[in-house]
Amino acid sequence: MSDDDRYLKIRARVMRDGEIALGPGKVDLLEHIDRCGSISAAARAMGMSYRRAWLLVDAMNRNFRAPLVESSPGGSGGGGAQVTDAGRTLIAHYRALQAALRKASERHAGPLLEALKD
Repeated sequence: MSDDDRYLKIRARVMRDGEIALGPGKVDLLEHIDRCGSISAAARAMGMSYRRAWLLVDAMNRNFRAPLVESSPGGSGGGGAQVTDAGRTLIAHYRALQAALRKASERHAGPLLEALKD
């Protein structure tokens, strides 16, 4: 087993009433929506169904005070979705938290990984 086969994986999740309000997958989805301008395009880019993406967006919007994604129905006007300012702020805070957790874990990760079997 090489050192590349050993790594520490930390996944921060923001919980509310037993539901994951925000986590790494939801933040990835928000970033894809921000780039693609639609939930369906973001879902396709991530290899997930539109329904799954829509349920994740719905969960995020239900769990936060301000909506993270605003969407408009399709049709002749085209529709689409936008990440709100609140959503962009939470993306930035979440990514900063991930970086801080990685940095904080460096001190302990080595001994934990070295203790693994070859």
